[in-house]
Amino acid sequence: MNIAVSIACISFAGVSLVLWQRQRRARREAYIRDFILPKGLFEKLREHHPDLSLKDCQLVAQGLRQFFLAHLKSGKKYVAMPSQVVDDLWHEFILYTKNYQHFCRHAFGSFLHHTPAVVLNKGQQDGAGIRRTWHHACREENINPYIPTRLPLLFALDSKFNIPNGFVYVPDCRDVRRRGDDGTSGAGAAYCGAELSGSAAGCGGDASGIDGGNGCGGGDSDGCGGGGCGGGGD
Repeated sequence: MNIAVSIACISFAGVSLVLWQRQRRARREAYIRDFILPKGLFEKLREHHPDLSLKDCQLVAQGLRQFFLAHLKSGKKYVAMPSQVVDDLWHEFILYTKNYQHFCRHAFGSFLHHTPAVVLNKGQQDGAGIRRTWHHACREENINPYIPTRLPLLFALDSKFNIPNGFVYVPDCRDVRRRGDDGTSGAGAAYCGAELSGSAAGCGGDASGIDGGNGCGGGDSDGCGGGGCGGGGD
């Protein structure tokens, strides 16, 4: 009888822990969605990108929320940043140190550091970070990450606003290759979203060899990955 009671208590404790973890994650997710960015942040962003309107900045902020949600939903593992303009907003947010610390504490329970590509370790540069971001950003918008018909916002912003040295993504590279196009545009070479799922090869290598990029949200990169800097840890 005592053994049965002990097993029941352990089972109850296990179920309670799982439910508590789910509730905590739900609270953190809601906090990220509803958090109001500090005043003056958009003005700082427009110093770097003067062509952006207030409405444009709001879209960039939504892209940043999508990035933060990807970090949370990945179990706070490393996620790579696929957008130069969103990375610029993240940089400005970090400079509001008290606001950013408060946000991280409530959103993640710990500080989300910004890690430039130049100091990433090998495990963070192997493409897993950009794949995590892709999958969670797609799921956020009910997009099939393996067969996408469009891009999630976070992966579309640099192209939409023609950001200098930004990252350009297309949902699938097959049409680009059939046309014989190199996938370039005003913002840079195109990367293939579908191939971040690990289900296809192309764009400079197979899906297991995606390069994390050479810089912090900008510059050239081999493979399909795009991106560069990021946050969190494996």
